Amino acid sequence: MKIRVGFGFDVHELREGHPFVLGGVTLDHHSGAFGHSDADVLLHAICDAVLGAANLGDIGFHFSNKDDRWKGVSSLTLLKKCMTLLKEKGWQVGNVDAMICLEAPKINPHAPQMKRNIAEVMQLSEEDISIKATTNEKLGFIGREEGVVAYAVCLIEKIESQG
Repeated sequence: MKIRVGFGFDVHELREGHPFVLGGVTLDHHSGAFGHSDADVLLHAICDAVLGAANLGDIGFHFSNKDDRWKGVSSLTLLKKCMTLLKEKGWQVGNVDAMICLEAPKINPHAPQMKRNIAEVMQLSEEDISIKATTNEKLGFIGREEGVVAYAVCLIEKIESQG
Protein backbone atom coordinates (compact mmCIF):
# COMPACT_ATOMS: atom_id res chain seq x y z
CA MET A 1 0.00 0.00 0.00
CA LYS A 2 1.37 3.42 -0.98
CA ILE A 3 0.60 6.32 1.37
CA ARG A 4 1.50 10.02 1.50
CA VAL A 5 0.96 12.85 3.95
CA GLY A 6 0.06 16.41 3.00
CA PHE A 7 0.27 19.59 5.08
CA GLY A 8 -1.90 22.67 4.66
CA PHE A 9 -1.87 26.15 6.18
CA ASP A 10 -4.04 29.20 5.68
CA VAL A 11 -4.43 32.62 7.26
CA HIS A 12 -7.00 35.35 6.74
CA GLU A 13 -7.56 38.80 8.10
CA LEU A 14 -10.59 39.30 10.35
CA ARG A 15 -12.82 42.26 9.52
CA GLU A 16 -15.65 43.74 11.56
CA GLY A 17 -19.11 42.98 10.17
CA HIS A 18 -17.83 40.38 7.70
CA PRO A 19 -19.28 36.81 7.67
CA PHE A 20 -17.16 34.24 9.53
CA VAL A 21 -17.26 30.90 7.72
CA LEU A 22 -15.34 27.91 9.08
CA GLY A 23 -15.79 24.36 7.90
CA GLY A 24 -18.78 25.47 5.84
CA VAL A 25 -20.53 26.84 8.95
CA THR A 26 -21.30 30.55 9.34
CA LEU A 27 -20.46 31.53 12.91
CA ASP A 28 -22.23 34.25 14.85
CA HIS A 29 -19.41 36.70 15.56
CA HIS A 30 -18.79 40.44 15.26
CA SER A 31 -16.03 39.92 12.68
CA GLY A 32 -15.17 37.36 10.06
CA ALA A 33 -12.45 36.22 7.72
CA PHE A 34 -11.92 38.33 4.62
CA GLY A 35 -10.77 36.91 1.30
CA HIS A 36 -11.53 36.31 -2.37
CA SER A 37 -13.76 33.28 -1.77
CA ASP A 38 -15.69 32.81 1.48
CA ALA A 39 -12.27 32.90 3.25
CA ASP A 40 -12.86 29.61 5.07
CA VAL A 41 -9.35 29.06 6.48
CA LEU A 42 -10.16 25.57 7.72
CA LEU A 43 -11.26 24.31 4.31
CA HIS A 44 -8.41 26.13 2.57
CA ALA A 45 -5.87 24.40 4.82
CA ILE A 46 -7.53 21.04 4.15
CA CYS A 47 -7.50 21.72 0.39
CA ASP A 48 -3.77 22.46 0.52
CA ALA A 49 -3.12 19.30 2.56
CA VAL A 50 -5.01 17.17 0.02
CA LEU A 51 -3.36 18.81 -2.98
CA GLY A 52 0.10 18.69 -1.38
CA ALA A 53 -0.14 15.02 -0.48
CA ALA A 54 -0.82 14.16 -4.12
CA ASN A 55 1.80 16.61 -5.44
CA LEU A 56 -0.89 18.62 -7.24
CA GLY A 57 0.28 22.12 -6.36
CA ASP A 58 -1.64 24.39 -4.02
CA ILE A 59 -5.01 26.06 -3.67
CA GLY A 60 -3.74 29.30 -5.26
CA PHE A 61 -2.61 27.43 -8.36
CA HIS A 62 -6.02 25.82 -8.89
CA PHE A 63 -8.27 28.63 -7.59
CA SER A 64 -6.47 31.92 -8.19
CA ASN A 65 -7.71 34.99 -6.31
CA LYS A 66 -7.35 36.81 -9.63
CA ASP A 67 -10.03 34.58 -11.21
CA ASP A 68 -13.56 35.94 -10.78
CA ARG A 69 -15.01 32.41 -11.03
CA TRP A 70 -13.89 31.88 -7.42
CA LYS A 71 -15.02 35.25 -6.02
CA GLY A 72 -17.32 34.60 -3.06
CA VAL A 73 -17.48 30.86 -3.78
CA SER A 74 -18.12 28.40 -0.95
CA SER A 75 -14.90 26.66 -0.01
CA LEU A 76 -16.90 23.42 0.17
CA THR A 77 -17.00 23.73 -3.65
CA LEU A 78 -13.22 24.16 -3.73
CA LEU A 79 -12.75 21.10 -1.51
CA LYS A 80 -15.02 19.05 -3.77
CA LYS A 81 -12.92 20.05 -6.80
CA CYS A 82 -9.74 19.09 -4.90
CA MET A 83 -11.23 15.68 -4.17
CA THR A 84 -12.00 15.22 -7.88
CA LEU A 85 -8.38 16.06 -8.76
CA LEU A 86 -7.16 13.63 -6.11
CA LYS A 87 -9.33 10.76 -7.35
CA GLU A 88 -8.32 11.43 -10.97
CA LYS A 89 -4.72 10.75 -9.88
CA GLY A 90 -5.76 7.47 -8.22
CA TRP A 91 -5.69 8.53 -4.56
CA GLN A 92 -8.17 8.49 -1.71
CA VAL A 93 -8.07 10.26 1.66
CA GLY A 94 -7.55 8.18 4.78
CA ASN A 95 -8.03 10.91 7.37
CA VAL A 96 -7.72 14.63 8.08
CA ASP A 97 -6.49 16.32 11.26
CA ALA A 98 -6.96 20.09 11.49
CA MET A 99 -6.23 22.85 14.00
CA ILE A 100 -7.83 26.31 14.04
CA CYS A 101 -6.05 29.07 15.94
CA LEU A 102 -8.16 32.05 17.04
CA GLU A 103 -9.24 33.83 20.21
CA ALA A 104 -12.99 33.85 19.55
CA PRO A 105 -15.58 32.55 18.91
CA LYS A 106 -15.47 29.11 20.51
CA ILE A 107 -15.24 26.36 17.89
CA ASN A 108 -16.22 23.23 19.83
CA PRO A 109 -19.99 23.84 19.63
CA HIS A 110 -19.70 24.04 15.82
CA ALA A 111 -17.15 21.25 15.25
CA PRO A 112 -19.75 18.47 14.77
CA GLN A 113 -21.43 20.34 11.89
CA MET A 114 -18.05 21.22 10.39
CA LYS A 115 -17.10 17.53 10.51
CA ARG A 116 -20.39 16.56 8.85
CA ASN A 117 -19.84 19.11 6.06
CA ILE A 118 -16.27 18.02 5.43
CA ALA A 119 -17.01 14.29 5.65
CA GLU A 120 -19.86 14.64 3.16
CA VAL A 121 -17.73 16.45 0.57
CA MET A 122 -14.72 14.19 1.08
CA GLN A 123 -16.87 11.04 1.17
CA LEU A 124 -15.38 10.02 4.51
CA SER A 125 -16.74 9.00 7.87
CA GLU A 126 -16.93 11.80 10.45
CA GLU A 127 -14.59 9.59 12.49
CA ASP A 128 -11.92 10.29 9.86
CA ILE A 129 -12.10 14.07 10.39
CA SER A 130 -10.49 15.69 13.44
CA ILE A 131 -11.08 19.40 14.14
CA LYS A 132 -9.40 21.08 17.07
CA ALA A 133 -9.07 24.69 18.14
CA THR A 134 -6.72 26.68 20.32
CA THR A 135 -6.11 30.30 21.20
CA ASN A 136 -2.86 32.19 20.75
CA GLU A 137 -2.93 33.23 24.43
CA LYS A 138 -3.65 36.83 23.35
CA LEU A 139 -0.28 37.06 21.58
CA GLY A 140 0.36 38.50 18.11
CA PHE A 141 -2.18 39.23 15.37
CA ILE A 142 -4.26 36.21 16.38
CA GLY A 143 -4.31 37.30 20.00
CA ARG A 144 -5.41 40.79 18.99
CA GLU A 145 -8.22 39.15 16.92
CA GLU A 146 -6.85 40.60 13.69
CA GLY A 147 -6.65 37.23 11.95
CA VAL A 148 -7.36 33.52 12.02
CA VAL A 149 -5.07 30.61 11.11
CA ALA A 150 -5.72 26.97 10.28
CA TYR A 151 -3.38 24.02 9.84
CA ALA A 152 -4.27 20.61 8.42
CA VAL A 153 -2.64 17.32 7.61
CA CYS A 154 -4.14 14.53 5.61
CA LEU A 155 -3.15 10.99 4.82
CA ILE A 156 -3.84 9.70 1.34
CA GLU A 157 -3.51 6.19 0.00
CA LYS A 158 -3.21 4.89 -3.54
CA ILE A 159 -6.40 3.28 -4.76
CA GLU A 160 -5.66 -0.28 -5.79
CA SER A 161 -6.56 -0.87 -9.41
CA GLN A 162 -9.23 -3.45 -10.15
CA GLY A 163 -7.31 -4.77 -13.20
